[in-house]
Amino acid sequence: MVTNEAAYQATKGGPLDVDKAFYDRVSGRPGNDGSSGGSGGPGGRRLVESFTIPIRSGRAWEVPAGHLCRIVTVDGPQVGDFNVWNRHDPRERLWASRTRQLQRAHVSTYDRLWSTLPFLRPLLTVTGDTLADHGTDDTGGRAHDLLGTRCDPYVNRMLTGEDFDFHCHSNLVRAVLPYGLTEFDVHDVLNVFQCTGLNEDDQYFMKACPARPGDHFEFFAELDLLCALSTCPGGDLSVPLWGPDAGDPLEVCHPIGIEVYEVDDALLEGWASPQPAAYRNLHGVTLPSWT
Repeated sequence: MVTNEAAYQATKGGPLDVDKAFYDRVSGRPGNDGSSGGSGGPGGRRLVESFTIPIRSGRAWEVPAGHLCRIVTVDGPQVGDFNVWNRHDPRERLWASRTRQLQRAHVSTYDRLWSTLPFLRPLLTVTGDTLADHGTDDTGGRAHDLLGTRCDPYVNRMLTGEDFDFHCHSNLVRAVLPYGLTEFDVHDVLNVFQCTGLNEDDQYFMKACPARPGDHFEFFAELDLLCALSTCPGGDLSVPLWGPDAGDPLEVCHPIGIEVYEVDDALLEGWASPQPAAYRNLHGVTLPSWT
C-alpha cells in the first residue's frame, strides 16, 4: 500500500517533536501512559481573566507567556475566527499556510501554531480540544481548520452586491484598533470549532458546527501573545451564507467565552519561550567589508 508521507519532517528530537508530558502536566490532561497529567487542573491554575464575546462581534486580549487560554462555546455551537500576534512585535503573527505544512490542516491537541518569517517559531501549543473525538465525518469534515480564512465584506459585496459590516474580517479590524493595529494586521485565521474539508472537486466546504455548550479549545502561550477572535456572523454555519439556499443565520448565532489562566511556576519547570529561527537572514548577500 502506497502512503504519502508528510513533506516536512525534522530529525528525532528536533523542533517538531513535542514534549507531550509537559503539556499534559500544565493542562492537567491524563498522561499518554494512563497516568495523571499532573496538577495543571483546578489546583494548578488560577483564572486571571474571563469575558464573553457577544454574537457578530470581536475582541482582542492578551495572554502572557506560560499561561493557558481556553475558548469556550457558552450556550450553543458557534464558529470563531482566531488571529494571534507576538504582543511586542505584531510583524510576528500566525503563518497559517506554514502551520498547515508543519502540523495539519485541522489542528488539535499537541499541534502548534507557527509564526511568520523571519521568526518561525511556535506561538502557542494546543493543550485541550473537546472536539477531538469528533474526528472525520463521512464527508471528510474535521474541526478547527487552517484551510479557509475569515469571511469579509469585500467578498460578500462581490458575491451578493450588498454591504455587511459584521463579517469576521471587520469584527477583527475593530477588535485590534485599541492595540494600534489596523486592517493590514488582520491575517489568515484559525477557524475554531468550524467543521470543514475539501469536496470531490477539491473545493472548500463548511458544515454545521459540531460543538455543544461547554466544549472548549485550549492552548498554552509560548510567547507573550495578543489574540483576537470574531464570533462569526454565520453562527454555527448550519445556514448557508451564499448561494441559492442562503439565509440570515442570526438565530443560530451564539456568544463565545474566553478564559485566561495563570499556571503554577512549579509546572513550568524546564520550559522557556522558543527563540526565533536560527537562520541569519543573509539570503546569500555578502556583507561589505570596511577594512
